[in-house]
Amino acid sequence: MYDIDVNNGRFKFNLKENRISNFDAIEFRNGSFHIIHKEQSFIAQVVDVDYKTKQLILMVNNTQYELKVADQFDLLIKEMGLNYSSGQKVNQVMAPMPGLVLNIEIEQGQSVSKGEALVILEAMKMENVIKSPGDGVIKRIAVSQGDAVEKNTLLIEFE
Repeated sequence: MYDIDVNNGRFKFNLKENRISNFDAIEFRNGSFHIIHKEQSFIAQVVDVDYKTKQLILMVNNTQYELKVADQFDLLIKEMGLNYSSGQKVNQVMAPMPGLVLNIEIEQGQSVSKGEALVILEAMKMENVIKSPGDGVIKRIAVSQGDAVEKNTLLIEFE
């Protein structure tokens, strides 16, 4: 499932994987699509994509839309109260899901920047990079490489 925010909150909607297949879309140029949905025709062009922030700009029938897409992992992080965009200072990073600590990317006392990789956690056969919620200094690393952790297990403490 995806949460999609259009034009900074003007429209918000959920899109489930099975509904994506309901669109009749043909790519006729690189990044341009002809879409038929509910017997209406649309021309959509991908103008810009920022994969890191999951934001894109689309032109649909000559109207520009700015989209922010949140996937299942973003929704899980938000549900757990780890939404870092709120501007609150976070002193701890918890495991967002059960998994195995594959690698620790930082050391105690190290200064880190927002978005910097802290821990790589394997969960459901996928490697998940747990990133720093903000700038800070690592006070304590509460896990070791190879540790199995449960959801909400303390991973990192900041000073």
